[in-house]
Amino acid sequence: MASERVLLEVIATTLADAKAAARGGADRLELVTAMGEGGLTPSIGLIEAVVAAVPIPVNVIVRPHSRSFVYDAGDFAVMLRDVRAAKSAGASAVVIGMLTVSREVDRDGLARVVEAADGMPITFHRAFDEARDLHEALDVLLGFDAVTNVLTSGGKPSVLDATAEISSLARHADRTHCTVLAGAGLTVDRVADFVRVTQVTAVHFGSGVRVDGKGLAPVDEEKVRRVTTLLDSL
Repeated sequence: MASERVLLEVIATTLADAKAAARGGADRLELVTAMGEGGLTPSIGLIEAVVAAVPIPVNVIVRPHSRSFVYDAGDFAVMLRDVRAAKSAGASAVVIGMLTVSREVDRDGLARVVEAADGMPITFHRAFDEARDLHEALDVLLGFDAVTNVLTSGGKPSVLDATAEISSLARHADRTHCTVLAGAGLTVDRVADFVRVTQVTAVHFGSGVRVDGKGLAPVDEEKVRRVTTLLDSL
């Protein structure tokens, strides 16, 4: 385990979410809309407002629809515009992912996104969990210097059911430019044990820090604060 505190990323879907997460001590935001669909690209107005309102990095998802992670030429045309627009609006990074029909990382598509991002870091999102072989997919991502995080639940609906796989992926990425960002299903009560077991250095919360644990509810500032306190104690 690194000596620095484990990084906490929180999903925000509104300006109020973003402010609550920042007040609670989150280190970084993932800004999305349509959380019920797994997150889609937020509006430029929301990106600009959140960037102006919080002192922490704002990572912006670029996902044009929730049909699949296999994208056609039209999808890429939209995504590349959104990547450039998010950067212009002040995003710290973009959160994106794409697969081929054979469930491998779409290297060509990712290379086009890296070019459009023009030096802005990239988080590869949970499209990763649908890859045919997670370690093979991670090797592909490690070949892209711009990919600084991979968000994963270890291929399971809940990351809490994938501790062995997350541990393995974290070891695989150790001492590289890419951090395994563990998320999906984490709760305040279980995060400390999860981090101890897996030795991850970054965690991602959505429903787990929302009112009543519901994905469409607002971020609960006090829950975020409890998570930061727990991570501080590790």
